[in-house]
Amino acid sequence: MSYQEKKTLLSLVTSVLLMASYCFYAFGKAGMAHMNDLQFWAKTILIFIGIGVVALIIIQIVFHILMAISKAVQQKLRDNEVDEAEIERSIKVEVAEDEMDKMIELKAKRFGYTIVGLGFVAGLIAIAFGASAVALLNILFLTSWVGSFIEGLVQIRYYRRGIR
Repeated sequence: MSYQEKKTLLSLVTSVLLMASYCFYAFGKAGMAHMNDLQFWAKTILIFIGIGVVALIIIQIVFHILMAISKAVQQKLRDNEVDEAEIERSIKVEVAEDEMDKMIELKAKRFGYTIVGLGFVAGLIAIAFGASAVALLNILFLTSWVGSFIEGLVQIRYYRRGIR
């Protein structure tokens, strides 16, 4: 599995855990007590967005550190000595982004943005049929997450099968 696949997979797992905790909180006892409180829902969504950003940054840093440690251990087992310059070079080669990586990212983003756009339209339709503003917020938040998740899955698929 390539570095990009591992990084994307780790981001997907993190986002699933975050969304599960949001759904548990929002659609559990706390959310049901504030069913029509728009301020509560706005604050809750903003807090979970902040937690998600911080969690992804920390997890990516830890992932990169663990990757460097695993490279050092592999080299130590193979050569019985550790050459820090060689480890740094091999990590830079793995992390480097080429044209294929950029093309995969663009193609995956197209799927993600399409889902977010459909979520926006679904939110407007829900409002048109009498749903509350809280429903609109949740539809937008959940479809943004689904779009991001699908984007990650598409990236993994393209890394494994290539771009046609």
